[in-house]
Amino acid sequence: MNGAQSLVHTLLKSGVDTCFANPGTSEMHFVAALDTIPGMRCVLGLQENVVTGMADGYFRLSGKPACTLLHCGPGLANGLGNLHNARRARSGIVNIVGDQATYHRPHDAQLTADTEGWARPVSAWVRTTARSADVGRDAAVAVQEARAAPGGIATLILPSDASWDEGGEVAEALPVPAAVAPDPATVGKVAKVLREKGGSVLILLGGPALRAENTALAWRIAQATGAKLLAEGSNARIARGRGRPQLERVPYVGEVARKALADYEHIVLVNAKPPVSFFAYPGKPSFHNREDAVFHVLTRLEGDAGAALAALADELGAPEAAIPDPGPRPDAPRGAPSPEGVANVVAALMPEGAIISDESVSYGRGFFPLTHVAPPHDWLQLTGGAIGDGMPVATGAAIGAGGGRRTISLQADGSAMYSLQSLWTQAREKLPVTTIILSNRKYQILIGEYAGVGANPGPTAMNMLDLGNPDLNWVKIAEGMGVEAARATTLETLADLLAQSVSRPGPFLIELVI
Repeated sequence: MNGAQSLVHTLLKSGVDTCFANPGTSEMHFVAALDTIPGMRCVLGLQENVVTGMADGYFRLSGKPACTLLHCGPGLANGLGNLHNARRARSGIVNIVGDQATYHRPHDAQLTADTEGWARPVSAWVRTTARSADVGRDAAVAVQEARAAPGGIATLILPSDASWDEGGEVAEALPVPAAVAPDPATVGKVAKVLREKGGSVLILLGGPALRAENTALAWRIAQATGAKLLAEGSNARIARGRGRPQLERVPYVGEVARKALADYEHIVLVNAKPPVSFFAYPGKPSFHNREDAVFHVLTRLEGDAGAALAALADELGAPEAAIPDPGPRPDAPRGAPSPEGVANVVAALMPEGAIISDESVSYGRGFFPLTHVAPPHDWLQLTGGAIGDGMPVATGAAIGAGGGRRTISLQADGSAMYSLQSLWTQAREKLPVTTIILSNRKYQILIGEYAGVGANPGPTAMNMLDLGNPDLNWVKIAEGMGVEAARATTLETLADLLAQSVSRPGPFLIELVI
């Protein structure tokens, strides 16, 4: 057995059965092992940032890590943007990165790079394995690290001779540490604050605290004490829709966020961090909370949010609490596109159990209040701010959900250009993904940021924020990738196309001219 074969066997034993890949020469023995050892689903991406984004989306839905296959340091570098997003989403991923053979590396061939140096900022664990006999052992550790709560990125770098040399040994799966249990003393202290301060307390939820069963617990606590609930501004996955608490997020715009948090003297963090401004702005504070607010950490990022919220509900004696009816589901609206109209179309037509991958950027900031009335669904967001994750995350999420749930990708056109190759993978894998391209033909968010930082854009600056001249034709782009597509200029056409797409298998793209 060579090192590559021991790697595949070990990954499978450790529960990793999906590989998102963009292989090169240094990884050919790993590819050969994948060909001869059954059990691993291999999904090809045509650019590494698509590969890493798919692995992120896969973990968000499946709850278990996939592996990526990346070609040497430059291949890893191509995928760093979405690895940054995945790190912020706390997604578990095992990166397998090829490298020059150990004896060839001193010759400084063209692809020789500081692969470890590029991997460290986005990885919780990095190791280069130089001997075939150690590949299986190190792979098992990589999976263990990726699966440790709340999820982490492990990067295993394999010189090509470690893959092709004989002497590989299969390693058994290693135990995965459980999420950190709640501290009874901490639960008691938070309960005391909630009893005494009630309506001046905000419970800020993030990570696993936003799963359906955990938001239900948080709702009980809020109803029993008068506290308010909010989700972090950017979240890996939120359980939303009818029958679930009507959670809003910390707003993106600083002034709006500070106004939303102005009444809270105490903020309880549940797998969340203090709310900080996305950027610095001249003369404005970095934090959204009031200066005298006191923070109370119920669970850190690695903590067991469900157990902590259950313990807190018990400590408070919080009874079951009905979740208010959000009102009737809307009919699909008509007329010219608007953010409100698009949100109402999606709310009216998304199927139960849908997955929303949201990279609508500025256009979609107001989608949440209008989609509480939709059937139960999961909403995935851009977590790290590195644009280009929406379509890869949608692709990986569709696979992570087992292919039985319709994924709707709400996608800004400028961001979509970073990872448009995702469409090809959707077509190849016949995935149930509907992509709605919000085509305003400009980087609208940056126009707003100009005002935020007090700059005065002129014609050169505005030209750099314009996606016209020539206009992007998303129908032709999608068709060139093998995805059926159509253009909509009205809400009624959008509704017709969305209804058709969710009623049949396979991917579809709608270019909505806004």
